[in-house]
Amino acid sequence: MKIVSADASHKLYDLSIFHDVAKALTSSLDLDAILETIMVKMAAYFEPATWALIMLDESSGEPYYAAPLERAFESINDLRLTTGESLARWVIEHGEPLVIGDVRTDLRVDRSALDSSIPHCAVVSLPVRTGGNVLGVMQLMNIDVQVYSQNELFLQTIADYAAIAIENARAVRRIQELSITDDCTKLYNQRHLFTILDEEVHRSARFGYEFSLLFIDLDHFKIVNDKYGHLVGSKLIAMVGHVLRENLRLIDAAFRYGGDEFAILLPQTSRDSGLLVARRILRAFRDREWKPEENIRINLRASIGVAGYPDDANSPQEIVKRADELMYQVKEAGRDNIAVAGFGIVGLGSPTDH
Repeated sequence: MKIVSADASHKLYDLSIFHDVAKALTSSLDLDAILETIMVKMAAYFEPATWALIMLDESSGEPYYAAPLERAFESINDLRLTTGESLARWVIEHGEPLVIGDVRTDLRVDRSALDSSIPHCAVVSLPVRTGGNVLGVMQLMNIDVQVYSQNELFLQTIADYAAIAIENARAVRRIQELSITDDCTKLYNQRHLFTILDEEVHRSARFGYEFSLLFIDLDHFKIVNDKYGHLVGSKLIAMVGHVLRENLRLIDAAFRYGGDEFAILLPQTSRDSGLLVARRILRAFRDREWKPEENIRINLRASIGVAGYPDDANSPQEIVKRADELMYQVKEAGRDNIAVAGFGIVGLGSPTDH
């Protein structure tokens, strides 16, 4: 029988870790799943008391905890170095690991930030970087610093794998977003409307939910293009997209249906509540000063149709058709108003109807 030495066994274990991480990278493009695999394997290897992954938001550049923020890390997150930076911010700015043997005694830690809730423990913060750019920080708490020092290259390699996974997943997400997003307004496009509606119909049918759909058409928009040109028209369309977004909840979804037509999906929202949202949007159109350019002011108005599931339709195509028909009722009645299934033209209501 061949006897495997302890050193050989350790190397085999290292190889198995690399194999599992590489497999995670190639088997999924879901960022959360990839990072979970990487962090679980890393945590199993170094056995820290707790760990977290801090990411940089692509838009704001601000750090946030991506996985997972345990209670013990809340106090560590409040720590500051004598330079005034948090542990994670220092790693982000310098692109180098930060190893603190004990946060309560290390002279680099600002003493004024310490309190009784912060335990005696070692913390290792490691940059997750690719191409010279730091994408985030891995933090391990209560890690054996000696074990880390002996395996620093191994851990950094795992962090580099995480960076590759992040970049790949983000690239795929950008491509996916481009395929479902309207360039001008940054709203979802018509194709994605029917995808989301199909999902919402199935979800609502399963759980007994209602939802509402608003169909919006800008009034006399052709006159804007004819008078001021399509560049001004495009700027105005982009402004409309912004106004719609700022008048919706996070769970709502706005779509550019095409040209000067828009749709808004209101999940778990009755038709009556959908009317309140439509009135809020109509008021926003009336109250806003529409200035696509400094010397151009436009009196922009909209016609809105409101239909609900399941009272008015039971399929994505039917509910879009019904809301569209209601919008055309408004057009025929003089524009700048709202029509609701089962009620017809309803008007703006009182100013307190929000």
